[in-house]
Amino acid sequence: MTLNPALYSSATDEWPTPQAFFDELNRRHRFTLDPCATPANAKCSTFFTKEQDGLAQDWGTHRVFCNPPFSRQIGAWARKCFEASQAAALVVLLAPCRTDTEWWHDWVEGKADVEFVRGRLRFGAATENAPFPVMTAPLCPARGAVRHSPEDPTRGRAATSVGRLCIASVTAQV
Repeated sequence: MTLNPALYSSATDEWPTPQAFFDELNRRHRFTLDPCATPANAKCSTFFTKEQDGLAQDWGTHRVFCNPPFSRQIGAWARKCFEASQAAALVVLLAPCRTDTEWWHDWVEGKADVEFVRGRLRFGAATENAPFPVMTAPLCPARGAVRHSPEDPTRGRAATSVGRLCIASVTAQV
């Protein structure tokens, strides 16, 4: 088995979201904006391309699905997600699990209801799953962490609360 070398490098920072995984999230959140898209991989009818610079745009009261570039700019995207949520947008950030990073501690931990995805996603047209785990981090308008009961039927899965985190059994679609 040969893995795509780009998965271990910064040869690309664009990781198109698997459609089935997005569809599951979209059923829960009804997204209206994809701020990190190309015309070929946009998940919402309203989207921003790299040239339009989603970081510089106002996300307003959109319901935002944000799968940002997994590069050194991810901290700026995490910050934008948090700030947009405080200004009225509902934002779900899809990001690599990097709980040792500054952006995680500054903009995600204690601010989002984090769900660690079980398994590894297969992004875009890759033939192998990514070598890194991912998480979703929902951020609600003008609130801290989104709190859910482990028995909440709207979640569609069992979860265990740990401090301000919610670790859910979200299964990667491979």
